[in-house]
Amino acid sequence: MKRPSTWLIAAVALLAALVYPFVFSSTEATTIGFFALLYVGLAASWNINGYTGYISLGHSAFFGIGAYTIALFATRLGLQGGYGLFAVALLGGLVAGVAALPLGFIALRVRTMHSFVIITIAYVMMLQLLAYNLESITNGPNGLGVPQPAWSGAFFNIPFYFAALVLAVGTVLLSAWIRGSRFGLGLMAIRDDEDKAAGVGVDTWKYKLTAYVISAIPIGIGGAVYAYFASYIYPQTVFDPTIDLGIVLSVFLGGTGTILGPIVGALIIQPAQQLLTLYTGNLGTAGWDLLLLGALFLVVILLMPSGIVPSLVERARRTSVREAVTKADETTPGAQTAVGGNGTS
Repeated sequence: MKRPSTWLIAAVALLAALVYPFVFSSTEATTIGFFALLYVGLAASWNINGYTGYISLGHSAFFGIGAYTIALFATRLGLQGGYGLFAVALLGGLVAGVAALPLGFIALRVRTMHSFVIITIAYVMMLQLLAYNLESITNGPNGLGVPQPAWSGAFFNIPFYFAALVLAVGTVLLSAWIRGSRFGLGLMAIRDDEDKAAGVGVDTWKYKLTAYVISAIPIGIGGAVYAYFASYIYPQTVFDPTIDLGIVLSVFLGGTGTILGPIVGALIIQPAQQLLTLYTGNLGTAGWDLLLLGALFLVVILLMPSGIVPSLVERARRTSVREAVTKADETTPGAQTAVGGNGTS
């Protein structure tokens, strides 16, 4: 992030994101842009916990908590739709972070990856069942509505698009700051070898729990923004394992443990999924879009097992080293003499 070229690329990307909804102003284009940016934020947030090497398949629990937070506050307090509800979305992130404390306390007690994965999946199932059965609070399978703003026409998606953009930029900056901090070094030390990290003084328990809680907050905000955008939520739509699938696919496709990886992965996965759903009708709703994206993921894993960004960086590094070695050979007098001698013999 300290290289001038990196900041230039980031500035150009941000400028492109700012002008996108005005250049591509159709409802379909802004919807695709909204989901792409939303998942950039979700994937970058998930990746903060991913720095530890612990793969969670239950972060949609926090997405659903954020969604129900804004829906319950709006309906119980009689709030009206408008820009003010975006502030309530921040409350959704806070509630998700508070909920992550006991959930992380339990899940991170295990030291084996498969146990952690199973526990996080169980969280989603448990919260979905609670949302179904606590009808006096959540309205059960009938779901809850969120008051809609008075915005209409092509402008309706614009505020949601920029809310998702703010979430994406803020979460990516947070992820970058953590990765470059002492705290981030501790997280990556845990990923490499948790026992050795503890041996050199890293408080592994505190580091893991802190990363888990931090990663839940932007996802809770994202769930609240989505609920406001969708206008109506159901237990199966916000406590949905396919949300985790989309997040994890984005991170692994782009490259885990990197800053750009989740961004690249989300900007590939989400537009492709939205376009498939939009233009294939029943093909998308039948789940074929997920099947095709899964096939794409397998191809990338086979060809670029570490993800797109790390693979491209590694190839660029090897090319640079190869060119440097070739240039050194060409400028070395001994090498030139040897070549000349071979040529005259």
